[in-house]
Amino acid sequence: MMDYNLEIGASYTAEKIVGETDSAVSLGSGTLPVFATPAMILLMELAACQSVQDRLPEGVTTVGTMVSIQHLAATPLGAAVSATATLAEAAGRKLAFEVVATDANGIIGKGLHERTIVDVARFMSKIKGI
Repeated sequence: MMDYNLEIGASYTAEKIVGETDSAVSLGSGTLPVFATPAMILLMELAACQSVQDRLPEGVTTVGTMVSIQHLAATPLGAAVSATATLAEAAGRKLAFEVVATDANGIIGKGLHERTIVDVARFMSKIKGI
C-alpha cells in the first residue's frame, strides 16, 4: 500500500455567495429560499477534496464515502458562506475530515466527512459499463 504522507491538520476553506441554485427550493430538499443542506455538504466536500489534492500524485484523487453533518442555522440567499475541512485522520487510503461551515453569524453546520484515495484510471475503468 502506498504511503501518501498527508499531513494531519492540512486544511482548506471553500467560499461562495449563496445563490438561487443553492436554495432548498431549487435543490428540492425543502420549500424555503435558504441555503440548502445538500449545497452546504457540497461546499464541505469541495473543501475536503481541495485540502489534500495538491499533495497527491498525478492520476490520484479522492472520492467521498461518508458524511455525518449537522445543519445548525439557516442562511439567506445572497449571504457569504464558507466551509473549512481539516484532515483529522489518515489511515492508508481512508481519510477523515472535520468540517465546519460558517456565515456572518457564525457556525451554520459541522460534522465529519470521509474520503478514500483512488487511482483515477482504475476507478473509472470499473464504472464505464454502468
